Amino acid sequence: RRPRAHPQSRGFPPLSIPPSLPVGEHLSPPPPRPLLPVLFPSSARSLLLYKHIAFLSPFRVATKPRKERDGQDILAALPPPSPLVDLAMAATVAVDNLNPKVLKCEYAVRGEIVIHAQRLQQQLQTQPGSLPFDEILYCNIGNPQSLGQQPVTFFREVLALCDHPDLLKKEEIKTLFSADSISRAKQILALIPGRATGAYSHSQGIKGLRDAIASGIASRDGFPANADDIFLTDGASPGVHLMMQLLIRNEKDGILVPIPQYPLYSASIALHGGSLVPYYLNESTGWGLEISDVKKQLEDARSRGIDVRALVVINPGNPTGQVLAEENQYDIVKFCKNEGLVLLADEVYQENIYADNKKFHSFKKIVRSLGYGEEDLPLVSYQSVSKGYYGECGKRGGYMEITGFSAPVREQIYKIASVNLCSNITGQILASLVMNPPKASDESYASYKAEKDGILASLARRAKVRHGSISHTPKCIVENMLKFVTAAFLITGIGGCIQ
Repeated sequence: RRPRAHPQSRGFPPLSIPPSLPVGEHLSPPPPRPLLPVLFPSSARSLLLYKHIAFLSPFRVATKPRKERDGQDILAALPPPSPLVDLAMAATVAVDNLNPKVLKCEYAVRGEIVIHAQRLQQQLQTQPGSLPFDEILYCNIGNPQSLGQQPVTFFREVLALCDHPDLLKKEEIKTLFSADSISRAKQILALIPGRATGAYSHSQGIKGLRDAIASGIASRDGFPANADDIFLTDGASPGVHLMMQLLIRNEKDGILVPIPQYPLYSASIALHGGSLVPYYLNESTGWGLEISDVKKQLEDARSRGIDVRALVVINPGNPTGQVLAEENQYDIVKFCKNEGLVLLADEVYQENIYADNKKFHSFKKIVRSLGYGEEDLPLVSYQSVSKGYYGECGKRGGYMEITGFSAPVREQIYKIASVNLCSNITGQILASLVMNPPKASDESYASYKAEKDGILASLARRAKVRHGSISHTPKCIVENMLKFVTAAFLITGIGGCIQ
């Protein structure tokens, strides 16, 4: 069995198409053989074979000359499916015999309200003027570019050059792209095997890009970071799913999750068959995390036979927008160490802080500041290119940094990551750019900083408007709103601290 090849980095061998058979020729049944996808593991090659090879079966096959034959002709030659088969298939799959974990899983961010909005959108397209409005703005999730936010020029220039490297050979490129975006694209392409952004990468992500991200983390925190601890992912969500899959064995395994929460966590816990153990943020203290309440919920869960495996902390908060005080973070880290919990730190909003008296500190920095090493506390930190000032939601880039796990456990994490082969290369590149933006000495720094500051100022204005309106809204209405939407997303398109 040959290993999977990267088509763009190793070449895609041509297919051998058999000559056509005389029209009306009867074929004898072939000897038993494995299915084509088993013989040819590459799904692309299997599809091509299905398109070009006349299936060897005992019924009459009507073929055309080789140059005219295509997949439609071959499919047309096959006998129609039996109605009995259709009935059997319909009876085989029904809602009542689906995986109960899937049925239990709920994700309101893309739920009934959004589905109804999509119906109205289709109605507007097919029947203009049939509704008392002519446009729908989707505020169910942070998606700023759909609401008019422009991408950062430097990031997009580098991505364009990486995806179309032949542009770098043209002389006029120097008048269209900044010098540092050209040099950065060349550096990145040199890190990619075959200089091909359409090829698979290492399952953790391209090593050179992980080195760049580790350098950015070290610069942010003041403590060293290791590229081998970084897994590049399609946004932060796959990293969350991976850790839930790793930690949850059955319904007796629990995960401590803040309430209010981003519904990714409740959905992922349900999907993997675990138990959500809620702890409640204190609205009267600015949605603060009270260790005493978390400990109470932990003890209550354990008394019911729940093995609590991890604590989720969202900082800055979503949907509440709070930023944890540094002392509070020290207490959380000590609590997790004493109770033997994995700390899952969702830090995707680290750039979205709009209050002068608030500052983001990563949990990695807090752990190292306490003098804890690899053997003291398992920590998973998440970052995404969808949030911050970048708002590149559709590019699906992000990473998780894992520290404090033993070598055998890390092997299992890598195995799960390998099942998905790798995250998309565009998202990998973008994650490295987000953690290593232009420096003050670079040509594009002035325009980059102006774009960044303009976006964050705009988000801050809208966050404060929304915060002000909610602050004067009766509490019962706000509580109902929090069940369905992320309040900070309603106007801003992206969350952040406004306290």
